[in-house]
Amino acid sequence: MSASVKKVLIIGGGFSGMSAAIKLSEQGVETHLLEIDPDWQADGAGISVGGATLRALKDLDVLDEFLDQGSVQDALEILAPTGQLLQKIPNPPVAGADVPGGGAIMRPVLARILSRKVLEGGTKVRLGYSYSAIDQDDEGVTVTFEDGSSDRFDLVIGADGLYSKTREWLLPDAPKPGYSGQGVWRAVLPRPPEAENTMMWVGPHLKAGINPMSKDQVYLFLTEDKKVKERVPEEQLVARLKDLLSTFPAPLVQVLRDKLDETSQVLLRPLEGLLVPLPWFRGRVVLIGDTVHATTPHLASGACIGIEDAIVLAEELAGRDTLEGALDAFQQRRWERCRMVVENSGRLGQIEIEGGDKQEHANIMRESMQALAQPI
Repeated sequence: MSASVKKVLIIGGGFSGMSAAIKLSEQGVETHLLEIDPDWQADGAGISVGGATLRALKDLDVLDEFLDQGSVQDALEILAPTGQLLQKIPNPPVAGADVPGGGAIMRPVLARILSRKVLEGGTKVRLGYSYSAIDQDDEGVTVTFEDGSSDRFDLVIGADGLYSKTREWLLPDAPKPGYSGQGVWRAVLPRPPEAENTMMWVGPHLKAGINPMSKDQVYLFLTEDKKVKERVPEEQLVARLKDLLSTFPAPLVQVLRDKLDETSQVLLRPLEGLLVPLPWFRGRVVLIGDTVHATTPHLASGACIGIEDAIVLAEELAGRDTLEGALDAFQQRRWERCRMVVENSGRLGQIEIEGGDKQEHANIMRESMQALAQPI
C-alpha cells in the first residue's frame, strides 16, 4: 500500500465500517474492527437503496447476495393521498444495464451479508467493548481498549455513527446531531401484488410509502411532523400507526393498514442529521459515514454515501504516496456529494413539514437521483 498503511483499526461495525474492512483487507492490509455490540446486529426494519448503493454493493462483491435476498425496482411512484399518480420517476440503472436502479432489503439481512464478507476477508473482529484511549504520534496510533489491552496501528478509522465517541475526541468543536422536526414510523408487511415499485403517498404533513424488500415482504414507512422527539410505548405503536394511516384514503394504503398487527415490527425513530465541515481527519485518525454526514432517509442514500466513503478511502490509500495526501484526497472527493445528500434530504423534510410545493419536492428527488448516478 503506497501510503505506508499496513495495519488499520476500524471503530464501528456498521455498514461503512464493514465496507472499509472489506476493501482494506482486499488490499492486503491487516484490518481490525472494533464493535461495541456483542451480537453485532443491525437494528431496524427495512432499508431502501438507490442505484448508487447497488453499484457500491457490486464493488464490495455482495450484489448477487443482495439480489437473491432483497428486491429491486425500476421506478419511484409519487401519489396523492387518494392514490392518484402524480409522478413516476425512473430509477436510473447505475449498477449495470441488467440491474434496476432501486431496491430494498431487511436491514439485518444486509448486515449479515456484509459481516460474512468481513470475516471471509480475514478481518480480526473484537465485539462487546470499546476503547478507553487513543494516542497518536508521527509514526502511528496506540489504542488502549476497555479490556485493558492495547495495540499499535498505522491508521484509525472512526465509523462509530451519529453519536460517535471518536468524533467527540478528534473534533470536539464539531457540530452536534440536529433533530429534523420529523419522526419516521417503520413496519414490515406482506407484499401486495400492486407493489411493483417504490410507492409514496404525499400528504400535507404526512408521507407514507412502501418499498418491496423481498418476494414476500414490503417495508412500510411514514414520516410525521413532530416538534419534539416523542417516545411512544411499545404497546401503543401499532394503534398509533394505524391512526396515522387512516388519513390516507388510497385503497392500497387502507389494505396495508388493515394488515398491521403485533408481528409487523413497528418502530418509531426521530430523524436527525449531521454535516461536519472539513477536515474529517487529524494526523492518523479519519472519520467516515454517519460520523461526519448523517442524513435523513428522504433520498434513501445514507448507507450509500457511507459505503462509498469506504471505497474511496481504500482507493486513495492505495494510490497516494503519503497518508496525509491520501486522507486529504479522500475528503475532497467526498465532501460535495455528501453535502448534497444531507442538504437535499433535509430540504425534502422541510417541504413536508411546511406543506410546501410538491413539484419542488419531486424535482429535488429527481435531480438528487441523477447526481447520485454519477461516478464517485
